Amino acid sequence: MNTLMFYPKKIREQYIKNIRNSGVETPPTKYHNSLFIFALIFTTVVSTLFFIFNINMIFSFLAFIFIMIFLYFKVSLQASSRIKKMEEVFPDVISLMASNLRAGITIDRAFLLAAKPEFSPLDKEILKTGKDITTGQDIVFALKKMSERIESEKISKVVLLIISGLRAGGNVSDLLEQTASNMKKKEVLEKKSRSTILMYVIFILFAVGAGAPMLFGLSSILVEIVMGMTSNLPDMAATNQMSLPLSFTEINISSNFVLWFSIIFITVTDFISSLVVGLVRKGESKEGLKYFLPLITASLGIFFFVRVILGNTLVNFMPF
Repeated sequence: MNTLMFYPKKIREQYIKNIRNSGVETPPTKYHNSLFIFALIFTTVVSTLFFIFNINMIFSFLAFIFIMIFLYFKVSLQASSRIKKMEEVFPDVISLMASNLRAGITIDRAFLLAAKPEFSPLDKEILKTGKDITTGQDIVFALKKMSERIESEKISKVVLLIISGLRAGGNVSDLLEQTASNMKKKEVLEKKSRSTILMYVIFILFAVGAGAPMLFGLSSILVEIVMGMTSNLPDMAATNQMSLPLSFTEINISSNFVLWFSIIFITVTDFISSLVVGLVRKGESKEGLKYFLPLITASLGIFFFVRVILGNTLVNFMPF
């Protein structure tokens, strides 16, 4: 059974690509089948609990959708993390290859010697490429296959540069050494840019994780206080006891509506903000998904803490 067929074509292709890039050696179809079975077992347990506590069973279906979305993004983040590690060690790999070539070692042997365990997970790809070259495969074709397996734009550009140098007949060792030097300089500039935007990230996390929940907690308590006051005030126009320029009527918004509106708004805001933080810090919005659970936990914790503190402090002083 191929459970990947339940997805639309584009999502299915991206899912297969992420499974391969995450370093899973199991075939994508078999790996996803195991995830699907886990989601079904999880949903069955949740449905049983919902049935025991007399909760609407529609939430069990939502739980299944949630766990499938969670697993999809988990695999996607694993793939991105693995590719990032490869990009970080790639300058050191090609620098070592350049040193091997200067020592008079052949290019296929230089590939094999560059496959050090400290360069994991790139060492497996380098080792495979070296074996392909050793068995007689054209070096240009082997390098292209390596870049296709890794699926990193940064590494693909460097591989194309190396292929151009090989075809032009230049000094490969000098080309590799210069490329490694340029990649390291670029990495230093990227780290400096990340430190520059750190204040923006802190501001976003503070505003969303602390500021917004405090304001929502305060506003929800104020709404409850106003509703309590208006429910105990008589209708001035009906009693005709006095003439006032203002009239108080009953508020049709319930306190539960305000509470759930605040929770949903905080959740949506935290989700969007986590995507923005990931885009600002790593250049990919999905990288910010790992901040969502800590952020929503802190936000809802502050929200309910403010409600409890203000509820016990302000409501006791009200004459209703």
